[in-house]
Amino acid sequence: MPVFINFNGEYFPQNTPLLSVGNRGFKYGDGLFESMRLMKGKLKFAELHADRLQRGMKALKIDGYSQMDTWFLNEIVTELARRNRVKHGRLRLTVYRDAEGLYTPSQNKMGYCLELNPSEEPRYFLNERGLIMDVFADLPKPCNYLSNIKTCNSLIYVMAGIHKTQNRLDDVFLLNQNGNLCEASSSNIFINYQNHLYTPALSEGCVEGVMRQVVIKLAEENNIPLTEAQINPDILYEADEVFLTNATRGIQTVMGFGVRRYFNKYSKVLMDELNKL
Repeated sequence: MPVFINFNGEYFPQNTPLLSVGNRGFKYGDGLFESMRLMKGKLKFAELHADRLQRGMKALKIDGYSQMDTWFLNEIVTELARRNRVKHGRLRLTVYRDAEGLYTPSQNKMGYCLELNPSEEPRYFLNERGLIMDVFADLPKPCNYLSNIKTCNSLIYVMAGIHKTQNRLDDVFLLNQNGNLCEASSSNIFINYQNHLYTPALSEGCVEGVMRQVVIKLAEENNIPLTEAQINPDILYEADEVFLTNATRGIQTVMGFGVRRYFNKYSKVLMDELNKL
């Protein structure tokens, strides 16, 4: 049975050639995307994804952002899941500027593609083996209003991924232009230091992750002290716990950084609460 995608409202097998060489997402990375999770046939955190997507499209001046509301996301996800006969999986919605032109586009019309990769996981699971990580300092991430958006311009993350593979790491920490902790290669960072959680503030250039928002709220509801802050990477040598968050995997624990080894006190509590939502 072929796996289908939704390309601008039409359904095609996922290996169908659809993009031209003039596509602005291909040529310039002119777009943004949402990574999402399907569980038990429903899109998790649809309102948060729709809100972030609309704000991102508005910031990039892509028309049609009002269409990408919660109702629309739920509709296209539900229909794609039905056509693929899938109840659990990982979704990617890519939105690009559908226009001609060089750097200056001829218009700001929206185009989109929704993909679904099936999974057998009906809930979030903590990783059985904690991640081994190091700092990737070759390409600091800039701090500006584009930094919080999941744009299609992802070369920093690509190079971080190559560094990870070449050094046999599970993931890497990214720094911002000021040398502070920013995020991981595809996740936000949370650090437990002296029974207080810290995560890089949005002003530090990290992506405004949906799961980051969820975990911050869960920490507040469970009386776990948490501060969004400017974080010096030296804290990694003193931290008691480090974990990563994103919308597709939930919470992933970090086991080690250099010779430092971490516990997983808050990550277990927060994962239990996450699976209740």
